[in-house]
Amino acid sequence: MKKAMFFKSIEGSRVQCQLCPNNCIISEGGIGSCRVRKKVDGILYSLNYGKIVSLAVDPIEKKPLYHFYPGSESLSIATVGCNFHCKFCQNWEISQSSFIFGEDMTPQDVVNLALLKGVKSISYTYTEPTIFFEFAYDTAKLAHSCGIQNVFVTNGFINSLPFKKIVPYLDAVNIDLKSFNDIFYQKLCSVRGVSPVLDTIQLAYGLGIHIELTNLLIPGWNTSSVQIKALCEWVYALDKRIPLHFSRYFPAYKMTVESTPVAVLESAYGIAKKVGLEYVYVGNVVNGVQETYCPSCGELLVDRGRRVEPLQKLIKGACPKCKYKVYGVGLL
Repeated sequence: MKKAMFFKSIEGSRVQCQLCPNNCIISEGGIGSCRVRKKVDGILYSLNYGKIVSLAVDPIEKKPLYHFYPGSESLSIATVGCNFHCKFCQNWEISQSSFIFGEDMTPQDVVNLALLKGVKSISYTYTEPTIFFEFAYDTAKLAHSCGIQNVFVTNGFINSLPFKKIVPYLDAVNIDLKSFNDIFYQKLCSVRGVSPVLDTIQLAYGLGIHIELTNLLIPGWNTSSVQIKALCEWVYALDKRIPLHFSRYFPAYKMTVESTPVAVLESAYGIAKKVGLEYVYVGNVVNGVQETYCPSCGELLVDRGRRVEPLQKLIKGACPKCKYKVYGVGLL
């Protein structure tokens, strides 16, 4: 166990966890909604510190991050637990686990492995990195001292103080903007709404972190053209350069809704481009949109295709034809 970084004592011998907007109030011996934070003798502890359940070297494009060191590899790690309870979770066996398990690793172990594998970054992913914050923080801080980048693949449901705490060691985020509708979050994710996620996106942008967004489209829930357009317009108002990844849903865990029709993904792509977003992608589907084109002249800049490593035609991060500067980090 590791003492939690963000909590306070409140009346009635209870504590309030202040890590995420769930702000769980926990009695002695109780646990939070994430199932990995427990009050013991008046102190809140992280039960999953250093308990690694998933570990793999992935292409950074799998996060998905298309504009952050394209073609690089990232060491991906996760522990059990999540502050969401999504009925469609692809990794529910570990995110929704009611008991703690995993291989014991220290932050130094993770960083040593990253150095051994020669990866560009460490990604905190598969489950929600917010709920293994203390381990992610210690690891990210150490990784930076060794010249390794850090990536959060997150639902964005984190309070501002913890997020600001890790920002000096965080280089990129992919945030799941699951819907632009509170009812979606309430009924499918068991949290109060989308506003905290939007706040995190705005905060990350304001702090200068590289951002990409993912929107998993689930038929009947967040696939109306009105809702997709509203989401795209919100992103456009923040910055039209922020990459948006539409992803195809497949039935998983407690959801039996049909897989997303490809036509829905194509329609979403068209809406996003019409709104004016510069970088829009379609993933989790055969022959999806993976290529990066110049928003100014239409030149093909990054051809991902079926190659192991993307073919970049950029020159110092700009289009070779019209010199338009492409949004991103670590571009050629």
